[in-house]
Amino acid sequence: MATPLSDTPLSPLKTIAVVGLGTMGTGIAEVLARAGREVVGIDISEAAATKAAAALDAATARAVSRGRLTEQERGDTLARFRTFTDLQAATDADLVIEVVPESYEIKQQVFRDLDGIVRPDTIIATGTNALSVTRLAADSAHPERVLGLHFFNPAPAMKLVEVVSSVLTAPAAISSVTNLALDLGKEPVAVGDRPGFVADGLLFGYLNQAAAMYEAKYASREDIDAAMKLGCGLPMGPLALLDLIGIDTARTVLEAMYAASHDRLHAPSPILKQLSEAGLTGRKSGRGFYTYEAPGSPVVVQDALTPLDGGSLTSGRPVRSVGVAGSGTMASGIVEVFAKAGYEVVLAARSEEKAEAAKARIGKSLARSVDKGRMTAEAAAQTLDRIRPTGSYDDFADVDLALEAVAEDLEVKQQLFATFDKVCKPGAILATTTSSLPVVACARATSRPQDVIGMHFFNPAPAMKLVEVVRTVLTADDVHATVRGLCASIKKHPVDCGDRAGFIVNALLFPYLNNAIKMVQEHYATLDDIDAAMKLGGGYPMGPFELLDVVGLDVSLAIEKVLHREFRDPGLAPAPLLEHLVAAGCLGRKTGRGFREYAKR
Repeated sequence: MATPLSDTPLSPLKTIAVVGLGTMGTGIAEVLARAGREVVGIDISEAAATKAAAALDAATARAVSRGRLTEQERGDTLARFRTFTDLQAATDADLVIEVVPESYEIKQQVFRDLDGIVRPDTIIATGTNALSVTRLAADSAHPERVLGLHFFNPAPAMKLVEVVSSVLTAPAAISSVTNLALDLGKEPVAVGDRPGFVADGLLFGYLNQAAAMYEAKYASREDIDAAMKLGCGLPMGPLALLDLIGIDTARTVLEAMYAASHDRLHAPSPILKQLSEAGLTGRKSGRGFYTYEAPGSPVVVQDALTPLDGGSLTSGRPVRSVGVAGSGTMASGIVEVFAKAGYEVVLAARSEEKAEAAKARIGKSLARSVDKGRMTAEAAAQTLDRIRPTGSYDDFADVDLALEAVAEDLEVKQQLFATFDKVCKPGAILATTTSSLPVVACARATSRPQDVIGMHFFNPAPAMKLVEVVRTVLTADDVHATVRGLCASIKKHPVDCGDRAGFIVNALLFPYLNNAIKMVQEHYATLDDIDAAMKLGGGYPMGPFELLDVVGLDVSLAIEKVLHREFRDPGLAPAPLLEHLVAAGCLGRKTGRGFREYAKR
């Protein structure tokens, strides 16, 4: 007779039962069968079991057509997957992975039933991403063999697997399952038991904030999603992702996270409750934040909230020439963007030398574009000829748009707007590129606040497609229409937002970064594990700590403070670890040390 788990590592897990053959269970079964494991698929619904077998058949056929599997390997894979509707089929399993609905009652019933079926040394893994593994383990006859094994959807494609241990889990069980994950070609990350673990713990707070932003009518669903895709390089916008995950599932995860953290950022946004209780759970029901062609379809169709083609009904003002104030990276990038699009640009800095140096930098950037074949030498020369450097703002007298890109200091910006007010012609649009300061405070420094608007470009401006167009309560309609049209003419994607801290991108991005810092501060997970989790589990181009070091810890802290001051939410208070690093002068890549150390350049 087999004995309960000891600390001795177990033999390889050869026969694995997957209980629950929905999308995730079917995906996990495919990964296991293709990796040579005998897979016992179990679902109380015969239809679900049949559908899972058909899905594996179709997936392996696609793999053969793409040259990733041979016909022999496909046949072997299909032979290793058998489906049943009775839990008794798990009798000989070395590991059972349950992926039944996110409910303590349902999962605990499965665990109790398994106690009477499997061997005492069989490992039982829960696929939960929201419930307490410890609570599930405590209800089992052998809590030492229970752990969490959290795959990400779609399981065959996503590399991350979170291996979750409770205080009761035997090290041998963790070791065996970690080895299995590596054998499957996955990247296992070891985490402790708290709702959401690493990836979902960070992801769902961000998704919840996006839902709240939409619910408050701060920005449209299309603009919120476009802003996060184009501004952060994310594969999907947050509202489209909520529809994919399932709004009911997201609500369950957030309820569990809030019960553990009591952080208001985790309290499910009321719109999630309204949509899920109305049965509008996202793609699977055919409607959530968006409307889909059919239940389960990824194709979005027009509905009553879809923006009309043709945009604004208000006509704008003519813009032929642009003045840009500033000589730093952002100012130079914006000048390059306008000059490339055919606009005459006046580049004004504090001295003629600084302005000339900025133009020289733009010349080097254009030369790199020529070297890479992105533009001709003639086009680059013509672009450079459109830029007139100057050390005086008096040269803005005839521009149609005056745009400031100077330091993020309200007093400096207000003085500059007072200067714009004096030198710019009547009807000229005055714009700020601020990422965190109130646009209306710049507008009030002029005698024409109706002509002032925010145009928040992203760095590097020539490459990044997004511009947040920020109108104040005083901005005229034709000014807003002009700037939106201008964005299209310089090949940028405008998103509309109101004049509040963080606009769309920073208001959603920086609380997520702050929560990642709190995870490290609380010794829940390491920098490397968190960065890996977000890149592999969330499809993020950079992990939060890589990004923080690139942005600059001082810049990040300043934005966190602005958000906290504006919204007064305790959950937005900057993490003490961030404040300590900034106080120590560890500001990221620019100082050679931030969350990580960098080689001196």
